[in-house]
Amino acid sequence: MFGDARVHTNGGTGRESLVVMVTTPPALPGDACSVRSRALDEPMAGTAVTAATWLCVEQPGPWGRDAPRESHLDTGLGAELAARAAGAGVRVVLIRRPGAHPDRHRPAPRRVYLAHTAPGRAFLRREVVTDPKHLLDLDFAAAGGGEPAGFGETITWPVLLVCTNGRRDLCCAVRGRPVADEVALTHGDAVWESSHLGGHRFAPTGLLVPTGYAYGDLDAARARALLASSAVVTDRCRGRSTWPAAGQAAELAVRELTNTVHPDVLRVRDPELDDDGHWRVVVWHVDGRGWRVTVAERAMGDRVLSCGAAPGDRTTHVVTRID
Repeated sequence: MFGDARVHTNGGTGRESLVVMVTTPPALPGDACSVRSRALDEPMAGTAVTAATWLCVEQPGPWGRDAPRESHLDTGLGAELAARAAGAGVRVVLIRRPGAHPDRHRPAPRRVYLAHTAPGRAFLRREVVTDPKHLLDLDFAAAGGGEPAGFGETITWPVLLVCTNGRRDLCCAVRGRPVADEVALTHGDAVWESSHLGGHRFAPTGLLVPTGYAYGDLDAARARALLASSAVVTDRCRGRSTWPAAGQAAELAVRELTNTVHPDVLRVRDPELDDDGHWRVVVWHVDGRGWRVTVAERAMGDRVLSCGAAPGDRTTHVVTRID
């Protein structure tokens, strides 16, 4: 429990009711990675994890640094799921309900979400399983390629994952959990606590599925706005996980240039690295327009990516030209 707590029962617009402990977070130490990052106003574009497909498995109870392998989920099962997913372009994360989340160590239905993020083919499907071993029946290759392969039912509303994986980084728990708690009061099961989403220094971090847009420095008001509208918000957006870093930065730059907010009208060709060390990225609109975007990797000097980690030379992706 962090700081003072207020108990609320959600009976609002979400699809289920739950008791949420709304917490007042304690102050982070001055050398915490997210404190340092905010002080430096680090750019966020191009920092999202690259994953076209996400498998989100409900697992209450504590999580370790490597959550699929370090939780109350069977260790062997978690490792096998992660291994199969990695070979198919799928990323596995654990999720749990905001607020108190004890694992009572008895069989119980758990929700599993499968999200594919490619524009024009994005989907979000949900299945309820009583034995998570059944997830080994999933065709990971098909899922990674954008085929639901008969998995679950279609979900027509967006779902927001908020990283609260404190064993991976303290900033995610201290900053992320209060955001998830607050948003759950009004949006119920449209928001979940999540294991590692990358970019702890931008905590609170969130991932919106099925579009795959990742956000940093999230607060409850911005989270609610993201759930209420399909429009892509470029402010503090880290990128769409469908593409690698240079593609993420290029797509966001084109969105800002053209004021494009619809999530599914832009496409990105795989970035190509030129001899001069710059990335060349082609971004095109479904209406036929296209842009050639040049992305450079710029040195930022010593930066700390995680709490407790040693500083190291880091780079950021900067759009230098759009033709």
